[in-house]
Amino acid sequence: MRSLSNSQRDILLAELGGLRKFCFSLTGSAADADDLLQTTVERVLEKGMPEDAHTARWAYRICKNAWIDELRSRDVRQRYPQVADEQWNLSPSAEHVASGERRMAAVTAALEQLPEEQRLALTLVAVDGKTYAEAAEILDVPVGTIMSRVARARRNLVERYDPARDKS
Repeated sequence: MRSLSNSQRDILLAELGGLRKFCFSLTGSAADADDLLQTTVERVLEKGMPEDAHTARWAYRICKNAWIDELRSRDVRQRYPQVADEQWNLSPSAEHVASGERRMAAVTAALEQLPEEQRLALTLVAVDGKTYAEAAEILDVPVGTIMSRVARARRNLVERYDPARDKS
């Protein structure tokens, strides 16, 4: 591994918006998404990447792995609360609690009900605008798997979210 070239840094900077959306889709919280984004960028900058690596895909993969690490650490803290420091108690951010629009809350709730693999695939393709091939590489699964996950996610969202209910 080596430090980032100027072009890799530029690509990483250009990808920050999409990466933040991906972080939010993983965490469900703006504050946690910001923390995950910071962790991702720090790891990429500290550890570098191979010269031939696709910068954006590399960053998404680092992000996904950082989130897996965080989930494991949260699991340990929940299993052994006497060891966990009080400041790490899981609580929703004020911003998340205060977000008020019913439609956004309904869509978010519907997305959160999706299985994680469907939610991640849908977010990468529908929100971040990644191709199926790019999403497959980021999530390290075949393209056909991404296509079926996105199709199932869309079907599940239609079942869980009805915009007509929000107009009442």
